[in-house]
Amino acid sequence: MLIKPKPDLTYADVTPRGLYMGRRNFLLGALTTYGAVTAYKRLPSLFGGKAKGSVPVPIQGVQKWPGSTTEPVTPVEKVTHYNNFYEFGSDKSDPARNSGNFLTTPWSVSVEGECEKPRKYPIDEMMHLAPLEERIYRHRCVEGWSLVVPWIGYSLSTIVKLAQPTSKARYVAFESYYNSIVMPWATGTGIEFPYVEGLRLDEAMHPLTLLCFGMYGDTLYNQDGAPVRMILPWKYGYKSVKSLVKIRFVKSMPPTTWNNYAPNEYGFYSNVNPGVDTVPWSQAEEMRIGPGLGLFNAKIPTRLFNGYNEVASLYAGMNLRKYY
Repeated sequence: MLIKPKPDLTYADVTPRGLYMGRRNFLLGALTTYGAVTAYKRLPSLFGGKAKGSVPVPIQGVQKWPGSTTEPVTPVEKVTHYNNFYEFGSDKSDPARNSGNFLTTPWSVSVEGECEKPRKYPIDEMMHLAPLEERIYRHRCVEGWSLVVPWIGYSLSTIVKLAQPTSKARYVAFESYYNSIVMPWATGTGIEFPYVEGLRLDEAMHPLTLLCFGMYGDTLYNQDGAPVRMILPWKYGYKSVKSLVKIRFVKSMPPTTWNNYAPNEYGFYSNVNPGVDTVPWSQAEEMRIGPGLGLFNAKIPTRLFNGYNEVASLYAGMNLRKYY
């Protein structure tokens, strides 16, 4: 069935495609999900106490990155209460509502695959492998909205260089944390878990590719991918994998969650491109989440690579309609 986008987006218009396509699965799985949620809520009593999720804390000694955008920053309340994190549900308000008891300590990230120095990094060590920078990036969601966020982290190239990829490594695969007991809301969202993503090795090495540990001066909020996530400002938001547990160097193009779900709509590259629509959303314009009582500001034109033209050389000679 062809669904035509409306002239102006509302909350209903930006409902994730995985949600409305998976309505039947969601309804069929409702009783199972309810039981899992009930069991999850009872977990603290099994251990004789109340579960306490991880909460953001200030990060000290952060440097200001000179390449940050000067556009107005989206209020933290909107970034943390209107976002996608399908492990905690498909509605934009679900991640903030459901992730409160998510424990992100202890945590480690495994670096493995085609590299000379595979190893596991405890989060505290990983966070201090390079000076942390506050980078204010623009972001574009495939659903038609955009935002500006001050992230804290360092270029992923730091980890890549330490791992020393072999000559066989051409891509980097990423995997998010997933536990069906801790994240029962994932049932019925229409996508498979754990959430996986991937980049070409040269994309992973680009200075803009951020390994992110914080936002707005603090460590990451649970609903925004704590304790560590990827940030790729020239690609659509779903490429920036959250709650990262695995980085793997591989020979061949790795599978990615949304490309697996609908390969005719969600390509491996997923670069912001105003000339290539993603059914049912046009990519020609975007609505910036901003300050004030309303959720969105006026529409603005979408720019190729989200305006980050310094990555254009990565795709020289490529047909960006074919390799979308």
